Amino acid sequence: MSYREGKDFSLEALEYKSYKGVNFDTYSNNELEGLWRKTLKSGMHGICFSMYEDGQEPGDTITEAQVERRIKILKPYSKWIRSFSCIEGNEHIPRLAHKHGLKTMVGAWLSDDDEKNEEEINALIALANEGCVDIAAVGNEVLYRNDLSLEALLDFMKRVRAAIPEHIPVGYVDAYYEFSVHPELVEHSDVILSNCYPFWEGCPEEYALNHMQQMYGQAMDAAKGKKVIITETGWPSKGESLKAADPGEDHAMKYFINTQAWAKKANIDVFYFSSFDESWKVGPEGEVGAYWGLWDKNEKLKF
Repeated sequence: MSYREGKDFSLEALEYKSYKGVNFDTYSNNELEGLWRKTLKSGMHGICFSMYEDGQEPGDTITEAQVERRIKILKPYSKWIRSFSCIEGNEHIPRLAHKHGLKTMVGAWLSDDDEKNEEEINALIALANEGCVDIAAVGNEVLYRNDLSLEALLDFMKRVRAAIPEHIPVGYVDAYYEFSVHPELVEHSDVILSNCYPFWEGCPEEYALNHMQQMYGQAMDAAKGKKVIITETGWPSKGESLKAADPGEDHAMKYFINTQAWAKKANIDVFYFSSFDESWKVGPEGEVGAYWGLWDKNEKLKF
């Protein structure tokens, strides 16, 4: 995801009705790192799988061995793995996650490439019928990027829903506000899959937890009683600032700690973004894009 005009953070819009997070005022840096590690070791609901090593990028075919190595690293810390594509080695992710006892949210990456879209949809359907998919995500931020029309996206969603077992929920991932703008998405989703990024709206980290709660609340209001899952949220540890949102190791630690604490208190399913730093993302998102991982690009915990 990246900055979008017209979705700026506003302090006046905040309402302090929910969990306010940990008071970090008295924490030394060592104490903050200790709490971050304790939070990580206590376990997450889910984490977004970072596929690519240094020098790799989308379009490269990734080996089963590479995927399994990273699955093994994440296994002690998360119950669920989220993947973003079903081709070019990404099909290994749900199979190996299930092999290691993890549940899967499996995404078909949809774009303006009709041929690739067909490959992705067919592969998602095949994986679901194989028994490797616990939630099927048909597209990620397609409307946000203006890659497909709403009608074309809904056709893909209906096609997947008709082709896979009924017990597997089908949804579409996008920014939280898209479900208010397009109620048809809610109608054709079994579950609402919402990305919530205070950073990309220029929100300072000290207000970010409450701002994310407001984002989640907007998605809940649009959901008409259907379950809402936060499919992405996170904070970069390095890179350029966006308005009042500053990357940094301390901000990244605090945001992770508060997100996990709130999710557990409120019983909300959150997939944290992301697992490993990925250098290729410097292009699409600037320097900050490469530093969203809990682990660095060499698969070492950052803190």
